[in-house]
This record gives sequence, C-alpha cells and structure tokens, in this order.
Amino acid sequence: MVILKLPEEIEKARASNRIVAEVLSKLKEKVKPGVTTRELDRFAEEIAEKRGAKPAFKGYRGYPYALCTSINQEVVHGMPSARVLKEGDIIGLDFGVCYRGFFGDATITLPVGKVAAGALRLMEVTEQSLYAGIAQAKEGNRLGDISAAVQMTVEAAGFSVVRDFVGHGIGKNLHEEPQIPNFGKKGRGVELKSGMILAIEPMVNQGDYKVIVLSDGWTVVTEDGKLSAHFEHSIAITEHGPEILSKLS
Repeated sequence: MVILKLPEEIEKARASNRIVAEVLSKLKEKVKPGVTTRELDRFAEEIAEKRGAKPAFKGYRGYPYALCTSINQEVVHGMPSARVLKEGDIIGLDFGVCYRGFFGDATITLPVGKVAAGALRLMEVTEQSLYAGIAQAKEGNRLGDISAAVQMTVEAAGFSVVRDFVGHGIGKNLHEEPQIPNFGKKGRGVELKSGMILAIEPMVNQGDYKVIVLSDGWTVVTEDGKLSAHFEHSIAITEHGPEILSKLS
C-alpha cells in the first residue's frame, strides 16, 4: 500500500533530506585522489550525528557502514574500505539518515580528479535521466511515466538502465511502496497522488544492463565490467508539482 503523507510529515521528511543534502555537499569537497572510502564513510557519519540524525543504512539488513561507496564498475551498495581513490575513478555516494522519525535518501556520482570524457558523459546522462523522471512526478500521472522518462533519456544516449534494482517510496521507513523501476511504459502503474514521497534513483551502465552481486553479499557490479553511475533524489508530489526534498535550498 502506498502511504500518503500529511503536510507536517512532508516537513519532517524535508528536514531529514536536508541533512542528507548537506552531507553529500560536504563529501564533494572530500572526494579526491588519495582519499580512502572508509574516510568518506566516517566523515559522513560524523556530520549526520552532529545534526542529531542517525545514519539510515548502518545496521539495515546487516549493512555495516553509514555510506555506500560504489567505484567505477560498481553499480550500488559498494562498501567503504581502505581502498584509495585514484585519478580517473568515478564514485557513487549513496547516503541516508533517519531524523525525528522520517528518512531521507539521496545519491550523487562524482569524478575523482580528471576523468575520461566517456565517464563524464555517463554521469551527465544519468543525472539528466533523474530530472526527466522527476518532471513526470505529478498528480494524475502514472508511475510508468517516471520510469519511461528515465529509460528514454538513458537509451537515447546509448546507455542502459539497471533492471535488478529500483527506486522506492520513503517516509517513516527507508523503503516503502511503490517500487520505482527505471524502465517501463507511459500510462502504466500506480496513479501518482499529492502526499507521495518517492526516492527516484536511476542506475545507468555504460554497457549492458546486466549486473552481479559480489561474494560480500552487497556490492553490485556490471557483468561486463564497464562503468556505472547512480543519482537519486527524494521528492514529494504536491498539488503544485514535484518538490525535491534532498537538495540544499
């Protein structure tokens, strides 16, 4: 069942997502060659705790870290470690918090130093597809309108959307209904209504859409070893259109 949020609940979600946006903004300044992903994880957790928020991912289904750090061919759920970032890498940073009973969740993919033109293009298209999906998150539209907009943007650029992992509703729980695939057909699926909060998150591969999960049980990588990028915003559907909650105003 899709849970519609009251205005005061959307305000709580707004506050939670604002913390997520602040953390990701500060992480942008930290991502550079020579930094370890464990350092980024500790930094993100410290900022959240200073704001009185609890990292949403730490302990969730046994995940041991506050931040997901997915490098190059890693699609999602990459685990922080002693791995050092190198010039030319790209890194997806997925972060969430729980603050005053409501969850926030967002993702950015960043270049590490100077990266190849193809990697830059992949990141640009992935972010563009996110905003194309958000533009369809309007009262009266269908869930498939979001999915189709993402897919069309990605495939028009020659890339592929991951099919095994999807976006989701969010609120008092990190993952709520509905699931939001990044592929689909216009006019299909759940009708979008004011009060829905959705985490829309395209995961886009440079090559084929197929992925595999590594032996750690978490890290998802592209089957063909090509690059992947990931962007996500939590948004509220309002009578005035979509509101992006997970960005700094």
